[in-house]
Amino acid sequence: MQALELLSRDYLGNFAFRWLHVVVGICWIGLLYYFNLVQVPAFAAYGDEGRARNFAIDKVARRALWWFRWAAIATLVTGLLITGLIENYYKDFMSGSSLNGVGHNVAISVGMVLGTLMAANVWMVIWKNQRVVLANAVNVIDGRDADPAAAGAGRRALLASRQNFIFSFSMLFFMVGPAHFYSGAFADASSGSAWTFFVIAIAITAILELNALGLLGGTAATNKLLWPYENHKNALIAGGVLWLVLWLLSEILLG
Repeated sequence: MQALELLSRDYLGNFAFRWLHVVVGICWIGLLYYFNLVQVPAFAAYGDEGRARNFAIDKVARRALWWFRWAAIATLVTGLLITGLIENYYKDFMSGSSLNGVGHNVAISVGMVLGTLMAANVWMVIWKNQRVVLANAVNVIDGRDADPAAAGAGRRALLASRQNFIFSFSMLFFMVGPAHFYSGAFADASSGSAWTFFVIAIAITAILELNALGLLGGTAATNKLLWPYENHKNALIAGGVLWLVLWLLSEILLG
């Protein structure tokens, strides 16, 4: 009976919720890429066709944002369920005594922190501000006065979305990498160097997040710290640079 229970927990943690985690994660990150690479540039092309633009925001963006925010929650919850159902996950994780070693554990920790922060951005920044934008779109469509707060809210949502876009490359690398690379390459990494890498990675992440929230110089268009968010091309470059920096650090400190 006990063996059957453990088998059930292992099945749920290692297969069922892991599969769901990947499925809903694809939905979430796919929509993140849709917003940054397709919708935002396309809506900007409307120019002065305000009514058509606001109709698209109300009808298209509202539906996409529903799937976007709930896929983010589903990804976070299924990830937590994986860690909770696998026996001794956190005990082995923190001690580095798992078969994969501390290098693997720290690498996936970086991915987990990035993913959790991105989910927080979705609900606490992007959706909070997009609700103002969507309500304004309805006002404009119905012929009522535009909400003067909508532009600022849209800007804050855009910055957080672009930051999530930038984070996503590194998040996916450090979530997928441990299963296919880090467990073999960095199995013998020392605990000290591994956690040094973790602290540096989180410090870089914190600086970027504070920048996106406008806490390192404001959200004005003239702020040079906002270069990564000006357009999707800059965000692509910034995301690639962040991944490269973190990967090189992992090679130096985990190798």
